[in-house]
Amino acid sequence: MTVWALGINHTTAPLDLRGRFAFGLEHIVPHLNALRQSLVHVPEAAIVSTCNRTEIYCAGGQPEIEGTLDWLAQCGGVPTHALRSHTYSLSDTQAARHAFRVASGLDSMVLGEPQILGQLKDAVRIADEAGALGSTLSQLFQRSFTVAKEVRSTTDIGAHSISMAAAAVRLAGQLFEDLGQIRVLFVGAGEMIDLCATHFAAKNPKGMAVANRSLERGEALARRFGAGVMPLADLPQRLHEFDAVISCTASTLPIIGLGAVERALKARRHRPMFMVDLAVPRDIEMEVKALRDVYMYTVDDLAGVVQTAQASRQAAVAQAEAIVDAGVQSFMRWVDQRVHVPLIQQLNSQTESWRIAEIARARRMLARGEDVNSVLEALSKGLTQKMLHGAYQQLQTGDAQERAHTSAAIERLFLGSGGAAHSAAADPEQ
Repeated sequence: MTVWALGINHTTAPLDLRGRFAFGLEHIVPHLNALRQSLVHVPEAAIVSTCNRTEIYCAGGQPEIEGTLDWLAQCGGVPTHALRSHTYSLSDTQAARHAFRVASGLDSMVLGEPQILGQLKDAVRIADEAGALGSTLSQLFQRSFTVAKEVRSTTDIGAHSISMAAAAVRLAGQLFEDLGQIRVLFVGAGEMIDLCATHFAAKNPKGMAVANRSLERGEALARRFGAGVMPLADLPQRLHEFDAVISCTASTLPIIGLGAVERALKARRHRPMFMVDLAVPRDIEMEVKALRDVYMYTVDDLAGVVQTAQASRQAAVAQAEAIVDAGVQSFMRWVDQRVHVPLIQQLNSQTESWRIAEIARARRMLARGEDVNSVLEALSKGLTQKMLHGAYQQLQTGDAQERAHTSAAIERLFLGSGGAAHSAAADPEQ
């Protein structure tokens, strides 16, 4: 069984290209089904899709990296040759190491960030529910979760991390003299917006509001922070009320357009607006960034901010990498052992048929009234003869070299160290 991974992330592809391959959780299952149907060997598969990465993990009889790349390119409407330069493909040991590093936060834009682990678990759960997760990928991901837990509990890799949410607050503080005097609008109600609202609420802004397509979910988030709530449809008319706008939805198209922002700036008499677009694909049209009174940041723009705290954590990276390497070695040993599973299953099946046959013969002998001790003797001899028959035959076939190899193998399997001399002394006629 071979494991392979193919993906794009924040280091290999620009935001707009990543946006073409951002799969919402509700779309993962049909994509998984289509992927497995497109590949020859119908592998196990899982798709991980976040703001910073889209990765496909597969396990099958042989790697089908080209087929996986073709499928992904087709999904995003991008020519395969154009996508190739932005992807990375890994197999076996390297694929396992990558998965373990991703789970541990070692491959994230924010070193050691914890969100990716939850996102990985969601991807695995969905793949499992879709019937796309077999024993190999299950082992890969469960072991990656174990490694990630050890990394977080035994190293300082996550200490002093600056999350995207904290980075947004820091940038807002550079623009506005007093964050307690601004009004903040949160567009969306997912985990990232929840984190941003938590960080901004700590600064006691003058006002906060949540705009979301689902009012019920928006109201639930707003209640936690004493914020207002409004339908997403009202956003263009009310945008001018807010000094800071933080957006992160699952929309496939921008929901805040250039025209709406221009009208808001006019109503604000060109007082500056701070805007953060954490969505992939974009929530805010890219042309907005060119407006003179708008200070807009995307997830990629925040990279420089979140990197500033990483130097203090580099000392923990080597320790974390050692934990990852140990986990990878353990997983690859497990994969290597899986090669022999069909043979083990055949052996179990064969010995079970022998056992059933000898038990049936013993029962017939008992039914005829034969002595119990005689029946047990016949049962034990019948089993041992069946088990050793093949070995005896092999010792009598082939040339001298083949018989020597067979003899050595039989000694290892049946006699153990020094067993041959002991056996010959005990039973010279064998």
